[in-house]
Amino acid sequence: MASDLEIKAKEAFIDDHFELALDLYSQAIELNPKNPELYSDRAQANIKLNNLPEAVADANKAIDLDPYMSKAYLRKATACMKLEEYHTAKAALEIGAGLAPGESRFSKLIKECEERIAEETGDLSKETQEEVTTNVVPAKEDKPDKDLPDPVTVAAPPKPTYRHEFYQKPEEVVVTIFAKGIPRECVEVDYGEQILSVAINAPGKDVYHFQPRLFGKIIPDKCRYDVWSTKIEIRLAKAEPIQWASLAFSMEVVVPQRVNVSSVTANQRPVYPSSKPKRVDWDRIEAQVKKEEKDEKLDGDAALNKFFRDIYQDADEDTRRAMQKSFVESNGTVLSTNWKEVGAKKVEGSPPDGMEMKKWEY
Repeated sequence: MASDLEIKAKEAFIDDHFELALDLYSQAIELNPKNPELYSDRAQANIKLNNLPEAVADANKAIDLDPYMSKAYLRKATACMKLEEYHTAKAALEIGAGLAPGESRFSKLIKECEERIAEETGDLSKETQEEVTTNVVPAKEDKPDKDLPDPVTVAAPPKPTYRHEFYQKPEEVVVTIFAKGIPRECVEVDYGEQILSVAINAPGKDVYHFQPRLFGKIIPDKCRYDVWSTKIEIRLAKAEPIQWASLAFSMEVVVPQRVNVSSVTANQRPVYPSSKPKRVDWDRIEAQVKKEEKDEKLDGDAALNKFFRDIYQDADEDTRRAMQKSFVESNGTVLSTNWKEVGAKKVEGSPPDGMEMKKWEY
């Protein structure tokens, strides 16, 4: 049944019915939650609908299930670029380009990310230079003092061996260290009350240590980590349901924002750190969109589709199974809510008057 739903979802996507495609992909994922293709395709539908955080989450899930799926990295990068998360997008594109060397889209998007990053850093450097210039006071010329030591050149700090990023949910923080091809036995992870300690001792490389003092307290016994072919993913269980302003603790005064866990649904999207100073309240936008959808007056096919969608959303498990089975087996001509009636037999198609059923030729 999942494959039938996937076929119908692809057809809906091709016909630009992105909401229907999204719903069909979600149904297929419920039946087959270990299929990375479904998450990758649903990410594309979410991108078309501008559900960008959801698209990133779907792409990450596809990558978790299949780290060698190049198009999942492409979907993640596309969503991140729309969110103006150019560093994260570039990292995903570089991995995808290594998996698909002949795909030109990766190189083009990497170049675009580099241009965007250069624009951001260029603007910042210009502001800093102007600020320094306005505060410069001309100094008097002094003769060099022979007793003074020669000036010491300070070397730039070494570039970290591995890059890391994080996102958070109300109950946990997920830290990702991008380390490719590291055996699990070469990774050691320890947890303290407010300390994360990671050591990577890969053959032929310097030992890598990552030991931040965390923004908030964690529950060490509930923390865990996984080592994948391209990354190390660490899940930190929060001791309190507060919003972390950063991964590492800072001396700056920050008032933690408590999250109301009882009001958080299981499908709530993770919160991604932003490289831009602006903040977008996605929850407020989502609530506003739902309110507009509820108040919208529809007619014709749109009203009928909304009517059936509302029935499915509020229905019990047997009713949903009946609706799915009757719709798929009848090729979209029958929609029944009676599981006892349709569960015991195949639902035959029932075309409208004056029309006849024909088998679709692929």
